[in-house]
Parts: sequence; structure tokens; C-alpha cells
Amino acid sequence: MKQYELGKRHKLCSQVAVEKLFTSDDSQSALCYPLRGVWRQGVRRQGSDAASYQFVVTVPKKRLRHAVDRVAVRRRIREAYRLNHGSIEEARSPEASAEPVDIAFVYVANRVMPSSAIHSAMVKLLGKIHDVDVKKRQ
Repeated sequence: MKQYELGKRHKLCSQVAVEKLFTSDDSQSALCYPLRGVWRQGVRRQGSDAASYQFVVTVPKKRLRHAVDRVAVRRRIREAYRLNHGSIEEARSPEASAEPVDIAFVYVANRVMPSSAIHSAMVKLLGKIHDVDVKKRQ
């Protein structure tokens, strides 16, 4: 069940990488309500165990004022990513996996959405990210 794992190597922890993700000119974004995805090609990471896709989840306090709601939404987004990231990693070619992709998921809804809505948005968003990645390689 390796495709359903979600460990430390999948998380984007570098503050510099997160900053570049939102400020760089080569970053791309897409909106699949209630999620907005921002991604860019990252640089080769130290160590061989780094994942080809690394992500960070952002739930703004401006959108959801209660910490309980923000934590619940963050968990739902991580769970949706955990269940769906295996399909795009398996479809990625071996030469493309040398260049990692950094992804930020930003929650844009003003209320807590059901898990089914977040899961369907995640599937659409990961499909868009994979399609752009494939087109860029050709």
C-alpha cells in the first residue's frame, strides 16, 4: 500500500521553496473550488528519498475564523491528497521524476465544505497539474 503513504518526504518544509512558490514568475495556478493549487518545478533535492511531488496546505484565518474549522479542513485536504497522489506519481515518467514539483493547496471557501467536495476538487486539481507537467515535457 505504498501509494497511499504520506510521510515527511512528501511535505514541503523549506521556507525558501514556499516563498519561491508564491513569488516566482514560473509558478502556475488553477482553481478547482474550494481549492486553489499553485505549483512550480522545484530544484533537485538533497538525498535520494525526496518525493517527486511535495506539497503544503494553507487554510487562511480570514476565510475560517475558528481554529477547529481550519484544522478540520487541513486534515480533509491532506487525506484527499493522500488518497489521490499515487495515480499521478505512477503516471509520471522516470526522467521527469528527477525534477520535483512543489505544490501549495490554498483553501478558498468561506465555510467548511464536505469531504466529498474537497476530494473531487483534489482529483481535478491533480489532473490539471499532471496535464501541464506532461505538456511541458513534450
